[in-house]
Amino acid sequence: MKNFEAQVCVVAGGPSGLSAAVQAAESGASVIVCEKQAAVGGAANMGMGPLGIGTRYQRQLMSDITVEKAFNMFMEYTHYNVDARLVKKYFSMSAETIEWLEEKGVEFEGAFRYFPKAEPTWHIVKCDSGIGPRAASFMNKALYARALELGVRFLLETPGKKIMKDEEGKICGVLCSDKDGEDVLISCKAVILATGGAGSNKKLIKEETGFDHGVDLFSFAIPGLLGDGLRMAWEAGADKLPVRIEGTAEVLNGGAVTGSVPNVFTQPNLLVGLHGKRVMNEEQMQNTTYLGNVVTHSKKKVCFSIVDSTIVHGYITNGVDVTSLVRPNPDVSDFYDGLKQAADQNLEGFYVADTIEELAEKAGINADNLKETVNAYNEYCEIGDEEFFKDKKFLRPLIKAPFYACEIRPSGYGTVGGIRINENCEACDKEYDPVPGLYAVGADACNIYDDSYMFLLPGNSMGFAVNTGRIAGMNAAAFVNS
Repeated sequence: MKNFEAQVCVVAGGPSGLSAAVQAAESGASVIVCEKQAAVGGAANMGMGPLGIGTRYQRQLMSDITVEKAFNMFMEYTHYNVDARLVKKYFSMSAETIEWLEEKGVEFEGAFRYFPKAEPTWHIVKCDSGIGPRAASFMNKALYARALELGVRFLLETPGKKIMKDEEGKICGVLCSDKDGEDVLISCKAVILATGGAGSNKKLIKEETGFDHGVDLFSFAIPGLLGDGLRMAWEAGADKLPVRIEGTAEVLNGGAVTGSVPNVFTQPNLLVGLHGKRVMNEEQMQNTTYLGNVVTHSKKKVCFSIVDSTIVHGYITNGVDVTSLVRPNPDVSDFYDGLKQAADQNLEGFYVADTIEELAEKAGINADNLKETVNAYNEYCEIGDEEFFKDKKFLRPLIKAPFYACEIRPSGYGTVGGIRINENCEACDKEYDPVPGLYAVGADACNIYDDSYMFLLPGNSMGFAVNTGRIAGMNAAAFVNS
């Protein structure tokens, strides 16, 4: 068995683990990071940046967002079903964390809204390819470089398996295995679990949430995110809390075609369920958490976005109505190319028909109800939406064939929560008492959303990861040096 020794062992090197390692080392502790993959960064290498509240970027925008406003928004949104002390601490340090990251060489494009109704709390990391996915990999690189500079040791391809305790029940190490299957023991006094949840563990997702991944859930499934940290924490005495999906909704197979296809079908046009009736005020579709909730509570967890050729032509000519940071380009001129891709690949979820009745038959929608719904909707386009009060500027009638529909299915960014923590990121037992020397951060410990991800304050996933990493790093260093 290989043996290593440090004061603090961080299990996994995503954004929460890297932040924890750097902060613990800056606070005077010796640190080892064990990472399952061959490189650090985790799922955040696909992300864009963390939340910050009260930053200079927001002051430049003359934004009125403050910790007080954000805290009240968040607690009211979750109906106070979450830990107010943890939320307040996280938000209060988030602006200083942006500066802390800048000290490490991280640059930011600024503070942004995810969609028009959101607050500008998303601090997008500057990279070499403009604003877009994978920008946060530059943040991870900067944190990794700082960790190496501080003497943090990284054991790659070395997943943590078990938290070890001595005869007195105190944490004394982490048992890992290397790429050859040989046991590795990291002796330490404190452990920070940062394994990123269980987004690719279909069995755990089914048991904990009821979703059947690949059948009625199409969330991100980053390889290796199996819930290792959850299992290790529960075995070590931490209380088990609900594991949830950080739920949104997406066009089924939208990632396999040109971006114009999902861009068109997520515009605020007619949205129905299998019963053929409307299910929401479609202008709220821009908040994909709201859309995800609607879809999840619909029959067979599916809804259908429907447009006609006139709507498509208008979008191709003038651009779409609503853009976001994920889909910032209003140009959808290759929409028909994308539909041809879908047809050539026999992708499920896309439908084209010359009549509403034919469209309903192809998609499995109740035809009589859909025809009635379309007639009523077309009338609303003239007199105003008397059903769900959608803004008239988003009301466009369905009158000209061909008609197009696509399936909207539940999606998300993986799992969140499962380990009870307090505001110091100490893992706590069923009596709410800390398990001495055990900390949990990031997705493993993210119990702050209750049933709905807070997209009105975008950047929360990475913001929670980085800030809880720092909180745990500070407290773990204090613990081992006390």
